Amino acid sequence: MSYLHRKPQLADSQGRIQHITPENANWQYVGFEVVVLAAGESHCYQTGQQELCAVILSGQADLVSSTLSFKNIGDRTSVFEQKAPYALYLPPVDWLEITALSNLEVALCKAPAKGELQARLIKPSDCVSETRGQGTNERQICNILFGNLPAERLLITEVITPAGHWSSYPPHKHDTDALPTESALEETYYHKLNPQQGFAFQRVYTDDRRIDETICVEHNSVVLVPEGYHPVGAPHGYQLYYLNVMAGPQRQWVFHNDPQHDWIIKK
Repeated sequence: MSYLHRKPQLADSQGRIQHITPENANWQYVGFEVVVLAAGESHCYQTGQQELCAVILSGQADLVSSTLSFKNIGDRTSVFEQKAPYALYLPPVDWLEITALSNLEVALCKAPAKGELQARLIKPSDCVSETRGQGTNERQICNILFGNLPAERLLITEVITPAGHWSSYPPHKHDTDALPTESALEETYYHKLNPQQGFAFQRVYTDDRRIDETICVEHNSVVLVPEGYHPVGAPHGYQLYYLNVMAGPQRQWVFHNDPQHDWIIKK
């Protein structure tokens, strides 16, 4: 199995089926966890020195932090409903108590921060959706914490790729701190398939092929993208969802297409 591929694990004592930190990913910025709770379960999560955006992927929950309290948040039963999610943004040195009101799945997205922004609820109406690409390169984008809303480092978006389509394509990268032409951003892809027994493919490669991994992703698996190009393909019969979390030295998404494949969008 590729060292960039993190398959889901059995839920730990805090309900986590994915637990990615800068230390175990061997990078600097992105932390990513997925919490799965049954109705009635409750756990508390510390932000530490990181900003935290808790994205409710499916189910309903009560959310309480040191300054905010929200009841019965979340209105989708599946990420494939093509509804924008609810999310909660918290600054460093805070905490989040999650109480599940139904079967619940929450993504905890993290990055180092100074505490320059206040806690706030992100509603579906705050998210920005768009259709990107043409033909079998068409996919649906929902920006949760991107250009639509401020954060210190975090960039968060979710994508639904129809069966038989490609995404993050033509292959692009954002691994060089050379603004305004390219930004350096680490990235995680949290993949889900519909139906769940499906699979998809993601390739991660650098120009010099120092990294060149082709990964068969399954439901609830994560692909780490420390650098390089990272296209994704969904086979016939299976919709693909992924949640992207990015962070780096600057909060700007400026990418560079692989010049060998850039002709695809210029013809």
